Amino acid sequence: MMTLCPLAPQVLYAKDTPRDPENSQWVDPFIGTGGDGHTFPGAVTPFGMVQLSPDTANLYRGKDPQPEIYKHSAGYHYDDSTIIGFSHTHFSGTGHSDLGDLLIMPMIGEAHITAGTAEHPETGYRSRFDHDRETASPGYYAVDLLDYGIHAELTATDRASMHRYSFSRGEEAHVMLDLTTSMYNFDNKVIWSDVRILDKQTLLIHRSTNGWANNRPMYFAVRFSRPFTDIDLHNLDNKRYRCNGCLDKKNNRPSTINNPDEPYAAGKAIKILAHFTEPTREPLLIKVGQSAVSYANAMENLDTEIDHWDFDRVRAETKKKWDTQLSVINMKGTDSQKRQVYTALYHALQAPHIYQDVNGEYLGLNGTIQKATDHTNYTLFSLWDTYRALHPLLTYVAPDRVPDMIQSMLLHYQQSYNNMLPIWSFQAHETWTMIGYHAVSVISDAYLKGIRGFDIDLAKQAILDTANHPSYDAIPAYKKYGYVPMDKLAESVSITLEYAYDDWTIARLFEELGDDETAQEFYGRATSYKNLFDPRVKFMRGKDSQGKWNPDFDPEEAKLMGPFTEGSSFQYSFYVPHDIAGLIDLMGGDTPFIERLDTLFTKELDHEKIKEHEDIAGLIGQYAHGNEPSHHIAYLYNYAGQPWRTQARIRQIMDTLSSDKPDGLAGNDDVGQMSAWYIFSSMGFYPVAPGDLSYAIGAPQVPEISLTLQNGKHFGVTASNLSETHKYIASATLNGAPLNRSYITHQDIMAGGQLHFEMSDKPNKAWATQQDQRPPSLSVNR
Repeated sequence: MMTLCPLAPQVLYAKDTPRDPENSQWVDPFIGTGGDGHTFPGAVTPFGMVQLSPDTANLYRGKDPQPEIYKHSAGYHYDDSTIIGFSHTHFSGTGHSDLGDLLIMPMIGEAHITAGTAEHPETGYRSRFDHDRETASPGYYAVDLLDYGIHAELTATDRASMHRYSFSRGEEAHVMLDLTTSMYNFDNKVIWSDVRILDKQTLLIHRSTNGWANNRPMYFAVRFSRPFTDIDLHNLDNKRYRCNGCLDKKNNRPSTINNPDEPYAAGKAIKILAHFTEPTREPLLIKVGQSAVSYANAMENLDTEIDHWDFDRVRAETKKKWDTQLSVINMKGTDSQKRQVYTALYHALQAPHIYQDVNGEYLGLNGTIQKATDHTNYTLFSLWDTYRALHPLLTYVAPDRVPDMIQSMLLHYQQSYNNMLPIWSFQAHETWTMIGYHAVSVISDAYLKGIRGFDIDLAKQAILDTANHPSYDAIPAYKKYGYVPMDKLAESVSITLEYAYDDWTIARLFEELGDDETAQEFYGRATSYKNLFDPRVKFMRGKDSQGKWNPDFDPEEAKLMGPFTEGSSFQYSFYVPHDIAGLIDLMGGDTPFIERLDTLFTKELDHEKIKEHEDIAGLIGQYAHGNEPSHHIAYLYNYAGQPWRTQARIRQIMDTLSSDKPDGLAGNDDVGQMSAWYIFSSMGFYPVAPGDLSYAIGAPQVPEISLTLQNGKHFGVTASNLSETHKYIASATLNGAPLNRSYITHQDIMAGGQLHFEMSDKPNKAWATQQDQRPPSLSVNR
């Protein structure tokens, strides 16, 4: 057994870290890093382009056993006990993997160029670590690399980052820069990479990868706080170039360009080892700037955002950014509740993220260099997930960024080869993952809320071109038949239902813009959901182009390439968010609808019927909180006149499927959607149908919480007598006046004031039961 070296006494461990007086003190970046939350604990700014975080997965080219990719979508998993290094780009909470660009790992003793294994980290540059000697807070991460006696610290700005490594022993230290690591699959997906040594402190690095996004470039400028004594460049073909003597000592730059000994290497698998003597003399710092455009822009980003060597200054400035952003919500509650709410807000404020250099340049979807002159360009639009709650939340907690996010979507439309708004896009690439055209929901919801600052005429054109596109999914068939036939396309039922919702948001927008003809067309399309409701079985069901129902129908079954997307008919039969009243009529009225909802939550699930889907998680009966198609369902009792049942279900979900532990998320956070659900639900309401400007009331989960709005007003929610047993709403007031409806509106929120609930241990079965007291629906509000 290897003896682990004790670290230097000046190391500050998590348990010794003083508490901050600001909201960032409640953020625990480790929530979601266990289970299937797929979040990362590393350093990031609000909506920052850099996500510098530790990687514990061994996803690199080699012969060693590989861990589950799904488990390591964010690179780090709390169950692991070794770290292979720190890479600069990560996804937060996705069910798919990619990124992991430029992995850096310090070491002492023998220098390694392979990672080694989790069982035997000493065979490579991997190191053991212990959660008791690991800490993270907004904009900061630190861990002790036990095999090396190194205290590693990370912090970041929007486009650059800083590492600080404190060595406790050793005569020579080494820093590995590995360009081969990947979070995509078992094989190395690097198309090309290269490294140029500018001087004994500065490297320029590039790599392009194929993965979820193909031919995705990233450039880095890397600068060490002191000169390296030597540097090795390792290539895929095992050629090794030692840089000793290859730099002109007079000007400390490469002496020739074509010299065979020049400090340059290129290929598909480049690894770099920089060597430093006297490692214990002072901490080694590394600054890294990154860009998707060029080496020059990476250097400019670095020099602009970190023009000094003060690590603590960067950390403090990033913390201040987070405290400012997190201050939009203030609350009272238990420490556990505070940790969950503020960590959820922290996760929700990470995407979409900046994708633009300090000079305004960014890589466009068409592969050309673009320059933003009047907006900030954003990327990472996981729209099938985030249109539901994340984007509606951002209209309150980050409204100043929403216009630029929408403008970025519109530029995506202009730069795409087929004139489409983004579906699931990141870093200048459309992945075509998931279904629907939910960018139209984000645009419509924002515009109807009064958010401007983007080109509405371009938005109108982009929306109509996307919703009528002749080659996307099955839009022509959808328009021809009024549904997507199951013999034309897999996932046909889910696609039809999500198209119908999107079409309703389009109708709402064009009605607001005064174009009644277009509005009426899309209101008609919004009722297409009715064409796939089988009145005999009372479920949504696949139908072919001849009008014949799916003969193999099983409402509990969720199959890959079946009629439903990551779900079953049990869940998707409730996906008519814009017209729940119409769905209630189809199911036979309030009583049958409530019985079906109860069955969803109580009917035991045969796990064999969902085994093809990793994402269906967080189960209560057939309800799957770990995946987005279920997120609105608990609120639907309101529409049938029994809001007290929603109040009980929300508490059940909160108590059983979330916590402040690493496995505290019931499934993928999905780029902030799960977190946004938690924030809205903690406040006591939720956007069932973004675009209708109403929020179905659930029940407050904390005694006091408030939103600071961009107009300077505050909207607060308070709950008297709230406890573990007092989970039901006895009565409600809005600004002192009785509130007898089970919803509030956007106008209520923006006007400021206070929503107050009196809570009870017994349900008030008379509150908000009448039709005019229920949330709005297409069938009863037009």
